[in-house]
Amino acid sequence: MLKSRSAGDITFDVCIYIMVLLVSIACVLPFIHVIMSSFTRPEIIRYYTGLNLWPKGFTVRGYELVFRNRELLTGLKNTLIYVAVGTFINMAVNTTAAYALSRQNVLWSRALLLFASFTMLFSGGLIPFYLLVQRLGMINTIWAVTIPGAVNVWYLIILRTSFKALPVSLEESAKLDGANDFQIFAKIILPLSMPVLSVIILYCVVGHWNSWFNASIFLQRRPMYPLQLFLREILVNNDTSKIVNQVAVPTMDFLSIDRYRPLVQYCTTVVVTLPIICAYPFLQKYFIKGVMIGSIKG
Repeated sequence: MLKSRSAGDITFDVCIYIMVLLVSIACVLPFIHVIMSSFTRPEIIRYYTGLNLWPKGFTVRGYELVFRNRELLTGLKNTLIYVAVGTFINMAVNTTAAYALSRQNVLWSRALLLFASFTMLFSGGLIPFYLLVQRLGMINTIWAVTIPGAVNVWYLIILRTSFKALPVSLEESAKLDGANDFQIFAKIILPLSMPVLSVIILYCVVGHWNSWFNASIFLQRRPMYPLQLFLREILVNNDTSKIVNQVAVPTMDFLSIDRYRPLVQYCTTVVVTLPIICAYPFLQKYFIKGVMIGSIKG
């Protein structure tokens, strides 16, 4: 027989639902405003100060300007390359290091993990960091934005915890069958850890996609800029002149740069943000399970 719920339990649930609803609205409304504004005519959006929940004077001219801009397309290509290479390096380094630190027969594994964890609290500072990258000859190269952040200690701890939670009998059985450490790692450990691996991959992809600081100090050549640097130039520096000026614009719709600045800003934001948002649904089924694996195991 089901136990009847008290008035306090019902009130608590209602409060939780209301809070979740309010937080969801606060998260969704900015996205709706940006997307709807990107389809609004420039002469309207320039002076419109309210919340835009529907396009006013539908137009796609802003997207025409964005997709005709060669620098943004180059930035998109560079970003995809940096994301692919950076994520591969992150996963290769962190998974192998986590596997080594999770084995019981590895000497000084706790000391090495403590040494790695120390870097989460203290760093050498920006100037030594820049000088190190400069001395290694990585300025204006792809390695300047992929190698310095190859090891993420938080990801390392999560992966180590996940690997350590797997039954030791699996490894022992594989060794009895003649498998070496590399075969155990590739054919047993990694396939059984797909939920947590998917979450870490998602974190790495999002991190590299949104990364702009390292690129801003290590890349001085515009053809190597990632997409986020161009977005920063448009939003922070309020500079859309390169986008508007590079396009041959018909008749009298495009009379001034200032007229199209807000529209270009909204359209660029959508173009930069939408791809990474679309990646979440494909890994959603692994996300919660993977996070919980790294959070509840000792």
